[in-house]
Amino acid sequence: MSDPTTHRRAAERGCGGVRERVRRRAAGVVAALLPAGGTAGPGGFWLNAWPFPAVVFSAFLIAWGAECAQFLVSQGLALAILAWLQALPEFAVEAVIAWSRHVPYMTANFTGSLRLIVGLGWPLIFAVAAIGGWIRERRLIRRIHLEDEHCVEVCALGLPILYFLVIYFKGSLTLVDAAVLMVIYALYLFVLNKVPPRETEDIEDLEAIPRRIMRLPRGGQIATVLILFAVGGGLLYVSAAPFLHGMLRLAVYLGVSEYLFIQWVAPFLSEFPEFFSMMYWARRASKAPMALMNLVSANINQWTMLAAMIPIVYSLSMRAPSSIPFDAMQRSEILLTIAQSMLGMLLLSNMSFHMFEAGGIFVLWAVQFVVPHLHAEVTAVYFAWVAYELLVTVAVRRRLAACSAFARVWRAHASRGRLATAGDRRPDR
Repeated sequence: MSDPTTHRRAAERGCGGVRERVRRRAAGVVAALLPAGGTAGPGGFWLNAWPFPAVVFSAFLIAWGAECAQFLVSQGLALAILAWLQALPEFAVEAVIAWSRHVPYMTANFTGSLRLIVGLGWPLIFAVAAIGGWIRERRLIRRIHLEDEHCVEVCALGLPILYFLVIYFKGSLTLVDAAVLMVIYALYLFVLNKVPPRETEDIEDLEAIPRRIMRLPRGGQIATVLILFAVGGGLLYVSAAPFLHGMLRLAVYLGVSEYLFIQWVAPFLSEFPEFFSMMYWARRASKAPMALMNLVSANINQWTMLAAMIPIVYSLSMRAPSSIPFDAMQRSEILLTIAQSMLGMLLLSNMSFHMFEAGGIFVLWAVQFVVPHLHAEVTAVYFAWVAYELLVTVAVRRRLAACSAFARVWRAHASRGRLATAGDRRPDR
């Protein structure tokens, strides 16, 4: 008869082995984020607790900078800059995985990050805006209305998603694909650069600190915005690795598997500053569209530049131009992510985001997160919803509002080199 004590000790050794593998991989990922990111030094509570308030403060600084920057450049361009600052930890994590040439982990981290932004981030914006609206005005918000200038982000999101269908069907990611995705992102920035800054009368809608900054002389505004971006980005750079270390130690303690860590834990931690900035804006219903466009800009950034970086780093690691092949499981992850983002883009294409749409996206994300073996069924539901939205668009609306808005403002103002926003904004509903 076997000894129960022996079985228990063997199980403990097995659990310890899993945790050690997770710890080593987590340490390797975090070590790439910063030169000092490889080790976590000993110390008391405050010595180890400082990264969390530092990350939060950096998110405030960057958010204030973006709020002010929309009066110096277009809001979309300001959010694109913000998305780059916030996404640097995610790019670092994906680069480490691509260098290791572990294809399953590449797709897990990339698709997990995108699905987290849409499935959790977008509904969270609506929830925070609804709670804030109820607290401030005792009014239930049923829909977040976008402005006409946001049609650029909504339309731009569709291009890389459609191209990823090509990548899915051919089953590989190549340097040619990287070039196409970078061109798509360059076109997106080109159009954003055509959108003018916000009107000065909108400054009174800002919070206290950004409003004081925008009352400075023009030179002071520019200098302060640059300082906010530089200090916020630098603080995020310094505090990201210690913050990740603290959270990773908790994940290891809880026995999180390597694949689950790569797909969900690492993206959530690297996206934390982005989520915090988004919640800061979403507190006010008037800023909820900006918060939503912050995450849409992050989606575009990751569908294009992050995806393009993967075969480049992979080829450098191989020391030769190389393509990344996907097996059936990885292709299913990519297809699920395409379906979710395609649905999200179509839901925003009427230039609004309804409470039932936010709830539906969250439920579908939660189901495939909690019950991973239902990925195929959830993918089918996503595509069925996509088909319904397309049918309604053809039968009822006839045209996608975002596309028609984009065509209208482009025809009206591109010849003058600027897209007007003051006269073409959608009225508040």
